Amino acid sequence: MTVDGCALFDTAVGRCGIAWAGGRIVAVQLPERDDATTLARLRRRATAPEQPPPSPIQDVIDRVVALLDGEPVDLSGVELADDELSDADRRVYAVARRIPPGETLTYGTVAARSGTAGDARTVGQAMARNPFPIIVPCHRVVAADGALGGFSADGGTESKRRMLVIEGAAVAPPTLFDAL
Repeated sequence: MTVDGCALFDTAVGRCGIAWAGGRIVAVQLPERDDATTLARLRRRATAPEQPPPSPIQDVIDRVVALLDGEPVDLSGVELADDELSDADRRVYAVARRIPPGETLTYGTVAARSGTAGDARTVGQAMARNPFPIIVPCHRVVAADGALGGFSADGGTESKRRMLVIEGAAVAPPTLFDAL
């Protein structure tokens, strides 16, 4: 896929990255320790020149910024360049995109709703591969016991917890397991 461009942008959780092709989002990158690392991780999914985003992409950026500022923004209508994803991942991401800000679903519930019933591990693996974090809100998918489960972004479960708190979700306090 030819990617038109990418850009870094400031949010309440740090500088994120976004890449686009046409009016569709190709990838989103959560903050890393510095801009160079964030851009390098984004470019693993979408090699593109850094440039100012066109208006439709700037609108998506503005909505992501608002969401991470605590506004209950719905990103479920943002167009994704998901043509190269497996059908199973697209189904899992479609379920996750319907989780409103401030709410969570368990991996098992997402599995059942996406047609991978009984296979919460498959959902966890799809979330770990998610090329569109925030837009596909993998941080809203948690373990059955209320634990956060995994999170592959820099900062791990603490980053996941922070985003959930910003959105107003009821979040279990950190456990010793979260620190491992």
